[in-house]
Formats: sequence, C-alpha cells, structure tokens
Amino acid sequence: MKKIYSLTLLLLFTTPIFAQKIGGLTFVATPRPISEKSVLDIKNINVGWVTLVPYGFQRGFEGELVHNLERQWWGEKVDGVEECIKMCKAQGIKIMIKPQIWVRGKWIGDLDYKTDAEWEKWENQYKNYLMAYVKVAVKTNTEMICIGTEIRNSVAKRPQFWKGLIKEIKKTYKGKLTYSANWDDYSKISFWKDLDYIGISSYYPLVATKTPSVKELVSKWEPIKRELGRYSKRFEKKILFTEYGYLTVDGCTGKTWELEKNLKTLPKNEEAQKNAYEALYSVFWKEEFWAGGFIWKWFPDGMGHEGQPDKDYTPQGKLAESVVKRWYGKTL
Repeated sequence: MKKIYSLTLLLLFTTPIFAQKIGGLTFVATPRPISEKSVLDIKNINVGWVTLVPYGFQRGFEGELVHNLERQWWGEKVDGVEECIKMCKAQGIKIMIKPQIWVRGKWIGDLDYKTDAEWEKWENQYKNYLMAYVKVAVKTNTEMICIGTEIRNSVAKRPQFWKGLIKEIKKTYKGKLTYSANWDDYSKISFWKDLDYIGISSYYPLVATKTPSVKELVSKWEPIKRELGRYSKRFEKKILFTEYGYLTVDGCTGKTWELEKNLKTLPKNEEAQKNAYEALYSVFWKEEFWAGGFIWKWFPDGMGHEGQPDKDYTPQGKLAESVVKRWYGKTL
C-alpha cells in the first residue's frame, strides 16, 4: 500500500498538469445546413468549444442594423444557429454565441456618432439584435455569450449602455459572459468586473519576416504574456482569446489587417502558420490566467470561404492542424 501511495505522489509531482482550457474554434456561418461530419471533424482534433457568429449588417454607420433576414446565409440566422448548437452539443461540444456586426468597407471599431440621439438609435437596434440571440442561448442552454466584438468607440464613450445591457442579459441568462476587445484597447474597457472573462481579439503583430521560428515568436510573446498576467490579476478575471489565428502566408505573424488586403498576391506558407500556433500554445498553455481561446476560423464542410481557403486563417487540412490537435488534446 505504501509503495502505491509513493508511486502516486511521484506521478503527481513529475507529470505535467495543465489547467482545463477552452480549446475552441469559430465556425464560419455557412450558406446551407452543415453535416454531422463537419462536427465530427473538429471533435477528432480535440475541439471542445465552438463559436457561432450570427452576423448583423449595416450599410455604413448611418444605416439600420439588420439581422435574421430571409436573404442571409443559413448559419447567420436564428434557425441555423439553433441547429448548429444542437449538432455540437450532441457530440459534447460547448458553445459560445458571438453576434458580430459587418459594415461594408468599414471596421466596426470606427463606428461613431455626434449626438446622444444618434447613439441611442443605434443602441436600441443593437440591443434588439443581441437579445434575439440571448433568447436562443437561454433556449438551448448555451454555455457562453460574447456581448460585442471590437466596437471600440461605443464601449469607450457609452459604457453605461453596456453596463445596462449586461444587467438586462443576466435577468434571463445564467451562463458565462465576455466581450471581445481588440488587442490594442482591452485596457480601456470599464466593465470587465461585470463579465466572467476578459475577452481579447488576439491579433498582436509579432514578427513580420516570412517564416519566423518558434523560438523567435516565443520571445516576442513573453512581454505580452507578462502584461496580460498582470491585467488578469488586477481584475481577478481570466484572459480569453475570443479570436486568434494566422493567415497561411508569408509574414503571417505581422500586421494581419494589412496582409488581408494582399492575400491574393502573398505566397502560401503553412510552416509560418504552424510555427505561429506552436509558439502561442508554448507561451500561454501553462499559464493559469489564460482561459484558452477560439481559433479564427473553420469552414464546416468547406463552405463559407471567400475563395482562397488555402491562404485563409483556417488550419484545417494544413500543417497547423496537427499542432492544434496535440495541444487541444491536453484539455481532455
């Protein structure tokens, strides 16, 4: 008996112990219903969480915010979201619903208005949009809701709207809540204490060279990791990468938003993408303050891409997929 006890202690102190992480990815909303195989594909690489993104749309910042329209893709509407949730849950996969606004030719972070009346009009539209999916989350026992994504000026100038929105959500929804701040402005959010996670769209520019090594990327991540650790401690909330990912091209760990503009002309580079994932997990996986995150993005049944999935963010079918499978397996 004493030998068994001693062996147990030896294993306890010599085997790496990883805190349970959110090993997630973002399902691209698809034009048509997805198959069961699309869910089994991600389960086979140890994915435990899926983000669903039912887009809302605006024609410019002056346009009306619309959603759940007949002409929208299946995966962007209430019925499609509910069906995706059902399919994922049948395989034991947890869900975050992440309503997100698409403004043609603009970034939602630049949304701004001059008068209170203009802001209030938009806020009423946004509340109606978000609450439609809070209702879905309640109905389907969804585990998490992201209440907004990169709406920089709104959260900075109108924090009381967001605080009120959170209170309204909590009247009916009992799951976890987060907000997705851009990597360069998360410290300006004033309502983290009202949420369960500090959510960050983690597109930090690290190294712009074609194929940086894992070692080089790790060195660039270290000061960022220390800062995030301090920030997490300050609010006593874990950091969740609500989005993270890398294009499959030369220089994918540089300024992603610039690379997107030149995707067609950039050389494909699976090695660079693979190194980027390996470095991120090597730095953050062992940290208690890091809750995990959601890869941007994955095309269920190959649907929903804009024409160049081989260069896009998805790791599916690429060298990076095996990296994701190995690290996500540590959460099991």
